[in-house]
Amino acid sequence: MQKQYDIIIAGGGLSGLTAAILFSREHNVLFIDPDAYPRHKMCGEYLSNEVIDFLKTLGIDLDKESSINLDKLQFTALNHKPLSCKLPQGGKGISRYHIDHLLYQKAIEKATFLQDKVLEVSFEASAFLVRTTNQELRCKQFLMATGKRSLLDKRLERDFIQQKSPWLAVKMHYQYEMDEKLVELHNFEGGYAGVSKVENGHVNLCYLASYDSFKKHKNVTDFNNEVLARNKFLNVFLNKAQPVWEQPITISQISFEKKKPVENHIVMLGDTAGLIHPLCGNGMAMAIHSAKIAYEELLPFLKNQITRTEALENYTVTWKKTFQKRLKIGRILQGILLHRSYTRFGLWLLRRFPFLLSTIIKSTHGKPI
Repeated sequence: MQKQYDIIIAGGGLSGLTAAILFSREHNVLFIDPDAYPRHKMCGEYLSNEVIDFLKTLGIDLDKESSINLDKLQFTALNHKPLSCKLPQGGKGISRYHIDHLLYQKAIEKATFLQDKVLEVSFEASAFLVRTTNQELRCKQFLMATGKRSLLDKRLERDFIQQKSPWLAVKMHYQYEMDEKLVELHNFEGGYAGVSKVENGHVNLCYLASYDSFKKHKNVTDFNNEVLARNKFLNVFLNKAQPVWEQPITISQISFEKKKPVENHIVMLGDTAGLIHPLCGNGMAMAIHSAKIAYEELLPFLKNQITRTEALENYTVTWKKTFQKRLKIGRILQGILLHRSYTRFGLWLLRRFPFLLSTIIKSTHGKPI
């Protein structure tokens, strides 16, 4: 006999774990992920302060978990002097290894965790049939929080998955002395890199690069030495920093194409609903916020106060109202940053009108929730 749940969540990252905590307050929740906790994940590891108070309502006080308060930005491009500004809201430097584990420990207080992979989902007779590697399950509502790209996206034949994506990402932790209040954003040929500290004193280097730029080189080390190092600030970092891990984390086929927040009656969370360009520094907060929106919009349906159709429409409207503008601005900014002449003009403009940098940052972030 198939086990029955109110909510099943595929994916146990920031959005999936936050959703598991919220929905399990009153409902029977299962969240499924192929990996055990704690684990490292691809991420810039800058968490905007807009969600810090909300996390406290879940019983997670990040002020006690990380002393890294990031409130300054330094931006550099090839052969240009750096630009600096205060970050309007600021954020926490916290590793995915640590914050995911905190959320996981909170989630399993009431929700059930299954270490498995969701292979297929179908909607029939007002319920979802969920097939994993080892079993079949049923639920009233299925949520998908499987990240940037997954097998489920392919099975559901989502539009973005049909197109080849020209982006890959690389992440590595280092031992390196730097200002623990500073986020560095460095432009290089075909991409950009973020550098900042996390709670254990390690420095996270995370960068996005075009496949066209990367494929000319044999491996990550060669690419770092021959492309990133052309930016003199990254060159200093790479020469002095000591890697903590044996190998970096890498992900390819990262898509920034538009996605739908609801497909096939499935609610999409976090990067699964829409991936903001990393230079905006808002991905972690958006993932957490999307779970809060899903909880608030689906709760009346779970209590039989409104129909599923109404709940899904409400989620779509609220999601778009909250995030669509940020995603659009992120796409525009990345287009500028990866076009050399646009970057030159942008830097000239920002030097003449320094206040614009803070204004741009504000436009990619939300108000505290």
